[in-house]
Amino acid sequence: MSAVKGIELLPPKVSVSQVLQLYKKIAKIKSSIGKLNSELEHSVVKSQLIQMLSLRESVQSTRIEGTQVTFADMIEEATKKNKSNEVVEVNNYMEALSKGIDIINNGTPISSRLIKQLHKILMGKNTRGTTSVSGEYRAIQNFIGPTEKIEDAVYIPVSAQEIGDYMTNLEYFINSEKHRSFEKDFNDGYEVLLDETSDPLIKTAITHAQFESIHPFLDGNGRMGRILIVLNTMQDGLIDKPVFFVSEELEKERIRYYNLLNGVRGKNPDWFAWINFFLDACQRMVDSMLNKLESITALASEGLSRINSDRNVINNIWLATFNKPYLTVKEVADELSIAVSTSRNGLNKLVKLGLLDVDNRKRKNKVYVNYDLLRLL
Repeated sequence: MSAVKGIELLPPKVSVSQVLQLYKKIAKIKSSIGKLNSELEHSVVKSQLIQMLSLRESVQSTRIEGTQVTFADMIEEATKKNKSNEVVEVNNYMEALSKGIDIINNGTPISSRLIKQLHKILMGKNTRGTTSVSGEYRAIQNFIGPTEKIEDAVYIPVSAQEIGDYMTNLEYFINSEKHRSFEKDFNDGYEVLLDETSDPLIKTAITHAQFESIHPFLDGNGRMGRILIVLNTMQDGLIDKPVFFVSEELEKERIRYYNLLNGVRGKNPDWFAWINFFLDACQRMVDSMLNKLESITALASEGLSRINSDRNVINNIWLATFNKPYLTVKEVADELSIAVSTSRNGLNKLVKLGLLDVDNRKRKNKVYVNYDLLRLL
């Protein structure tokens, strides 16, 4: 079977009946997103939760690329100076995601410049793949396949010389701006162009698939493309907080995910199948996050009740574990701007209350773990 080659410029088109099916699903998802926005706003751990979910997303997204890293690995290596490459990869992803969120929150639009900036962070040192050209679009042809031989490729992206045109087309689409490259013939009695004015969920699905198909970097395209999902939903105002993390749902159906991505490529792209799959993943993600948020908020409130103190310090130490479910004394002291001794006493009190666990075999750099939170994750 010969490889699929290249992609068409945006916007894609689907049939009228297909677009009606998609918008029916979107109405239901947006109702759930409304509930999620409300729950996040009223949660006692809303700011901590965002940080923790970002960590979770970073683990899940790197797992799609074939890593085996888990939360347990992140805990085990938390205090090590020389971390494994897979743990470094997760940390790089989280740093790039956090940087992107800050930039979008400051009003900067998504652009090639921003994408390159985040890719440079993502592909920092000790990361798998080609890091020598991190932050730069590829200058050679690449391909996707089971081996390192192009003759075994399942997909051959656009040439390096075409990347600029395709990324310009994508950039205008993302930012809801009309561009001359959008002109396309279609049967307006049967077909619909999913252009730059489409619903944000549809635009996010298209943006992710198109970026993956352009495959502008030598490595790190999958991870960068999933960061774009989060940034795109924020820029389009789909959700109030940066928590639109679909990687776990995509990772659960990795083979289907890759097959449907490949289906939007070549001369006869099936955009409906991909967008339909992406919307289903979004619905599952939002439903799952609502359940988790309810359980995590209840856990935080129960802990505050057991602490039963009007002292803000001990309460804040407990809530700090919802930023990151495994922390050292120094990390808590730095985060809360308190003395190391105060941090240590507070963490040990939480251990005595049964809210945290600590490895007592260690004499230095002990890691305090909120296992109840990890279980909910």
